[in-house]
Amino acid sequence: MLPYTFPPILGFQFASPGPILLHLGPVMVRWYGFLIASAVLIGVTLSQYLAKRRKVNPDLLGDLAIWLVIGAIPCARLYYVLFEWEQYSQRPEDIIAIWKGGIAIHGAILGGVLASIIFARINKVSVWLLLDLVVPSLILGQAIGRWGNFFNSEAFGSPTNLPWKLYIPQEQRPDKFIDIAYFHPTFLYESLWNLLVFSLLMVLFFRDLKEKQHLKVGTLALVYMVCYSSGRVWIEGLRMDSLMFGPLRMAQMVSLSAIALGLFGLSWLYLLGRSLPDVVSEENQQWDTFPE
Repeated sequence: MLPYTFPPILGFQFASPGPILLHLGPVMVRWYGFLIASAVLIGVTLSQYLAKRRKVNPDLLGDLAIWLVIGAIPCARLYYVLFEWEQYSQRPEDIIAIWKGGIAIHGAILGGVLASIIFARINKVSVWLLLDLVVPSLILGQAIGRWGNFFNSEAFGSPTNLPWKLYIPQEQRPDKFIDIAYFHPTFLYESLWNLLVFSLLMVLFFRDLKEKQHLKVGTLALVYMVCYSSGRVWIEGLRMDSLMFGPLRMAQMVSLSAIALGLFGLSWLYLLGRSLPDVVSEENQQWDTFPE
C-alpha cells in the first residue's frame, strides 16, 4: 500500500467513464477513434490556415494530410504491435483493432515523415517547409489524442495519492499493483506538456511573420523535436506500460535521439549558418506551387 494519503477535501480523482462514446444502432463509437478523427480534422484546418499566412497554397497541405493519414496510422499501429507481439501473437484478430487503443506516436511520426518526404519529392517542394507547417497541428493532435488513453484507462503512471490521482479499474491494473487503485495520470501530464509546446510553436510562427529576419526553414520542426521529446523523456519514466527494447524504454531512447538530432539541426542552421539537407534542392523546387 502507499505510505501516505491526502484528505479527499484537498484534491479530486480522475476516473474514466469508459471507452464508449455512444451507440448508433449497431454502430459503436469509441472515444479513442472519435478523438483521433477530431485531431486529424482540426490539424488539417490549422495547417491550411498556417499555410495561407505563410503564402503557401493551402491545397498542398490538404493533399499532404491524406498522405500523412495513410503513412502515420498504420505505422503507429505496426510499431505498437511489434513491441507488444507477445500478447498480439495470442490474439491476432486484435492486430487491426486500432479502435481499442494501442498506437505509438513515434511510429506515427516515422510514418508521417516518410510520407512527407515522398510527397515533397513528387511535388518538388521543401519537406522542411511542409514539416514547419505541420508540426503545430501534430503537437495539438497529440494533446487531444492523449485523452483517448484516459477513456481507455491505459498509459498511466506509477501509484500515487497526489490530489490529481487517476483511478484505474482493477482489470486494467498491473498484477503487482492489483490492490492499488490510484496512479499518476501521465496522459494528462503529456497532454498539458504538448499544449505548452503547441503554444511555443504558435508564438514562434506568428512572431516570424512580423520579423524582418525570418526563422530559417526547418526551425519549427526542429524545435518540436527537442521540446516534445524533452517532456516525453521524463513522463515516460513514470509510465507502467512502456514499450520495451530489452531493459530499455523505447520512447526514452527515441526521444533522446530526437533531442540530439534536433539540437544538431538547430546548430547547423544558426551556428554554422547552413541550410538543412532537403529532398529537392532549392534551385529545383517548384515555387509556383507556393503563390506569393
